[in-house]
Amino acid sequence: MPATEHRSRRTAHSYEPKTLTIPPCESNWFAVYTAPRHEKRVAQHLSQREIEFYLPLYRSVRKWSDGSKVTLDLPLFPSYLFVHIRRSERVSVLKVPGALAVVGGTGRQPVPLPDETIDALRTGLHLRSPEPYPLLTVGKRARICSGALAGMEGVVVRKKNSLRVVLTLEHIMQSIAVEVSAEDLEPLESAALASN
Repeated sequence: MPATEHRSRRTAHSYEPKTLTIPPCESNWFAVYTAPRHEKRVAQHLSQREIEFYLPLYRSVRKWSDGSKVTLDLPLFPSYLFVHIRRSERVSVLKVPGALAVVGGTGRQPVPLPDETIDALRTGLHLRSPEPYPLLTVGKRARICSGALAGMEGVVVRKKNSLRVVLTLEHIMQSIAVEVSAEDLEPLESAALASN
Protein backbone atom coordinates (compact mmCIF):
# COMPACT_ATOMS: atom_id res chain seq x y z
CA MET A 1 0.00 0.00 0.00
CA PRO A 2 1.25 3.48 -0.64
CA ALA A 3 2.44 5.63 2.17
CA THR A 4 3.56 9.18 2.25
CA GLU A 5 6.75 9.61 4.18
CA HIS A 6 9.67 11.96 4.30
CA ARG A 7 13.08 11.74 5.84
CA SER A 8 14.78 14.96 6.76
CA ARG A 9 18.38 15.62 5.88
CA ARG A 10 19.42 15.19 9.46
CA THR A 11 20.37 11.70 10.56
CA ALA A 12 17.78 9.65 12.39
CA HIS A 13 18.66 8.49 15.89
CA SER A 14 17.93 4.88 16.78
CA TYR A 15 17.20 5.31 20.46
CA GLU A 16 15.24 2.73 22.40
CA PRO A 17 14.17 4.09 25.78
CA LYS A 18 14.67 1.87 28.82
CA THR A 19 12.50 4.03 31.03
CA LEU A 20 9.66 6.47 30.50
CA THR A 21 12.07 9.40 30.88
CA ILE A 22 13.41 10.34 27.46
CA PRO A 23 16.11 12.97 27.08
CA PRO A 24 14.81 15.97 25.12
CA CYS A 25 17.75 15.73 22.68
CA GLU A 26 16.77 12.29 21.30
CA SER A 27 14.44 11.91 18.32
CA ASN A 28 11.37 9.71 18.75
CA TRP A 29 8.17 8.98 16.89
CA PHE A 30 5.12 10.91 18.06
CA ALA A 31 1.53 10.89 16.84
CA VAL A 32 0.17 14.23 15.64
CA TYR A 33 -3.55 14.88 15.77
CA THR A 34 -4.72 16.93 12.78
CA ALA A 35 -7.85 18.76 11.75
CA PRO A 36 -10.25 16.33 10.02
CA ARG A 37 -9.25 15.61 6.40
CA HIS A 38 -6.07 17.69 6.68
CA GLU A 39 -3.56 14.84 7.04
CA LYS A 40 -2.07 15.19 3.53
CA ARG A 41 -1.89 18.98 3.79
CA VAL A 42 -0.08 18.73 7.15
CA ALA A 43 2.29 16.16 5.58
CA GLN A 44 2.99 18.59 2.74
CA HIS A 45 3.89 21.37 5.21
CA LEU A 46 6.09 19.01 7.24
CA SER A 47 7.93 18.02 4.07
CA GLN A 48 8.55 21.67 3.18
CA ARG A 49 9.96 22.24 6.67
CA GLU A 50 12.14 19.10 6.41
CA ILE A 51 10.50 17.40 9.38
CA GLU A 52 10.50 13.61 9.07
CA PHE A 53 7.01 12.16 9.05
CA TYR A 54 5.05 9.05 8.15
CA LEU A 55 1.49 9.12 6.82
CA PRO A 56 0.23 5.57 6.16
CA LEU A 57 -2.35 5.42 3.37
CA TYR A 58 -4.71 2.77 2.04
CA ARG A 59 -6.52 2.45 -1.28
CA SER A 60 -10.29 2.76 -1.39
CA VAL A 61 -12.52 2.42 -4.44
CA ARG A 62 -15.43 4.85 -4.27
CA LYS A 63 -18.44 5.19 -6.51
CA TRP A 64 -19.61 8.71 -7.29
CA SER A 65 -23.28 9.62 -7.76
CA ASP A 66 -22.82 9.67 -11.55
CA GLY A 67 -21.80 5.98 -11.44
CA SER A 68 -18.09 6.51 -12.09
CA LYS A 69 -15.54 4.75 -9.88
CA VAL A 70 -12.41 6.33 -8.53
CA THR A 71 -9.54 4.93 -6.45
CA LEU A 72 -8.47 7.18 -3.58
CA ASP A 73 -5.42 7.05 -1.32
CA LEU A 74 -6.84 7.82 2.13
CA PRO A 75 -5.17 8.11 5.55
CA LEU A 76 -5.16 4.78 7.38
CA PHE A 77 -5.54 6.56 10.72
CA PRO A 78 -8.00 9.42 10.13
CA SER A 79 -6.79 12.71 11.67
CA TYR A 80 -3.37 11.29 12.62
CA LEU A 81 0.12 11.12 11.21
CA PHE A 82 3.49 10.42 12.80
CA VAL A 83 6.56 12.64 13.15
CA HIS A 84 10.13 11.75 14.12
CA ILE A 85 11.28 14.67 16.25
CA ARG A 86 12.98 15.67 19.46
CA ARG A 87 10.59 16.84 22.17
CA SER A 88 12.01 20.33 21.81
CA GLU A 89 10.76 20.42 18.18
CA ARG A 90 7.13 19.97 19.24
CA VAL A 91 6.40 23.67 18.80
CA SER A 92 7.65 23.69 15.20
CA VAL A 93 5.23 20.82 14.41
CA LEU A 94 2.33 22.65 16.08
CA LYS A 95 3.02 25.75 13.96
CA VAL A 96 2.03 23.74 10.87
CA PRO A 97 -1.48 24.71 9.71
CA GLY A 98 -3.87 21.87 10.52
CA ALA A 99 -1.66 20.23 13.18
CA LEU A 100 -3.70 20.46 16.37
CA ALA A 101 -1.73 18.50 18.98
CA VAL A 102 1.14 16.13 19.61
CA VAL A 103 -0.54 13.22 21.38
CA GLY A 104 0.32 13.33 25.06
CA GLY A 105 -0.12 11.23 28.12
CA THR A 106 -0.49 12.23 31.70
CA GLY A 107 0.90 15.64 32.54
CA ARG A 108 0.38 16.85 28.96
CA GLN A 109 3.84 15.59 27.94
CA PRO A 110 4.06 14.09 24.44
CA VAL A 111 4.25 10.31 24.58
CA PRO A 112 6.62 8.65 22.09
CA LEU A 113 5.52 5.59 20.16
CA PRO A 114 7.82 2.57 20.12
CA ASP A 115 10.21 2.68 17.14
CA GLU A 116 9.37 -0.99 16.50
CA THR A 117 5.69 -0.14 15.93
CA ILE A 118 6.42 2.53 13.31
CA ASP A 119 9.10 0.35 11.68
CA ALA A 120 6.66 -2.56 11.43
CA LEU A 121 3.99 -0.31 9.89
CA ARG A 122 6.44 1.21 7.40
CA THR A 123 7.85 -2.11 6.24
CA GLY A 124 4.84 -4.41 6.43
CA LEU A 125 1.62 -2.56 5.68
CA HIS A 126 1.94 -2.72 1.90
CA LEU A 127 2.03 -6.54 2.14
CA ARG A 128 -1.20 -6.93 4.13
CA SER A 129 -4.05 -4.93 2.49
CA PRO A 130 -4.78 -2.63 5.44
CA GLU A 131 -7.99 -0.70 6.01
CA PRO A 132 -9.29 1.36 8.96
CA TYR A 133 -11.35 -0.55 11.48
CA PRO A 134 -13.43 0.61 14.44
CA LEU A 135 -11.73 0.30 17.82
CA LEU A 136 -12.73 -3.03 19.40
CA THR A 137 -12.99 -3.85 23.07
CA VAL A 138 -13.92 -7.56 22.99
CA GLY A 139 -12.64 -10.53 20.99
CA LYS A 140 -9.89 -13.10 20.81
CA ARG A 141 -6.34 -11.85 20.72
CA ALA A 142 -3.62 -13.29 18.50
CA ARG A 143 -0.04 -12.51 17.51
CA ILE A 144 1.16 -12.43 13.92
CA CYS A 145 3.99 -14.96 14.14
CA SER A 146 5.50 -14.81 10.64
CA GLY A 147 5.71 -12.63 7.59
CA ALA A 148 5.11 -8.90 7.49
CA LEU A 149 4.09 -7.32 10.83
CA ALA A 150 5.40 -10.38 12.74
CA GLY A 151 5.21 -9.83 16.50
CA MET A 152 2.29 -7.42 16.39
CA GLU A 153 -0.77 -8.43 18.40
CA GLY A 154 -4.42 -7.81 17.72
CA VAL A 155 -7.97 -9.14 17.66
CA VAL A 156 -8.98 -11.76 15.11
CA VAL A 157 -12.10 -11.07 13.03
CA ARG A 158 -13.56 -12.56 9.86
CA LYS A 159 -14.30 -10.68 6.66
CA LYS A 160 -15.91 -12.65 3.87
CA ASN A 161 -13.80 -15.81 3.50
CA SER A 162 -10.58 -14.50 5.00
CA LEU A 163 -9.17 -13.75 8.43
CA ARG A 164 -8.18 -10.27 9.45
CA VAL A 165 -6.37 -9.10 12.56
CA VAL A 166 -7.36 -5.77 14.03
CA LEU A 167 -4.23 -3.97 15.24
CA THR A 168 -4.70 -1.11 17.68
CA LEU A 169 -2.31 1.78 18.28
CA GLU A 170 -3.41 2.53 21.81
CA HIS A 171 -1.53 5.86 21.95
CA ILE A 172 -3.98 7.33 19.47
CA MET A 173 -6.96 4.99 20.09
CA GLN A 174 -7.12 3.97 16.43
CA SER A 175 -7.34 0.50 14.86
CA ILE A 176 -6.66 -1.00 11.47
CA ALA A 177 -7.52 -4.43 10.04
CA VAL A 178 -4.95 -6.41 8.04
CA GLU A 179 -5.52 -9.61 6.08
CA VAL A 180 -3.63 -12.67 7.37
CA SER A 181 -3.68 -16.41 6.84
CA ALA A 182 -4.46 -18.69 9.77
CA GLU A 183 -0.98 -20.23 9.69
CA ASP A 184 0.57 -16.79 10.29
CA LEU A 185 -1.29 -16.44 13.62
CA GLU A 186 -0.68 -17.82 17.07
CA PRO A 187 -3.37 -17.47 19.73
CA LEU A 188 -2.60 -15.54 22.89
CA GLU A 189 -4.19 -16.44 26.21
CA SER A 190 -7.84 -17.19 25.64
CA ALA A 191 -8.91 -14.39 27.96
CA ALA A 192 -11.15 -11.93 26.17
CA LEU A 193 -10.58 -8.22 26.49
CA ALA A 194 -12.61 -6.65 29.24
CA SER A 195 -15.91 -5.20 28.11
CA ASN A 196 -17.96 -2.65 29.92
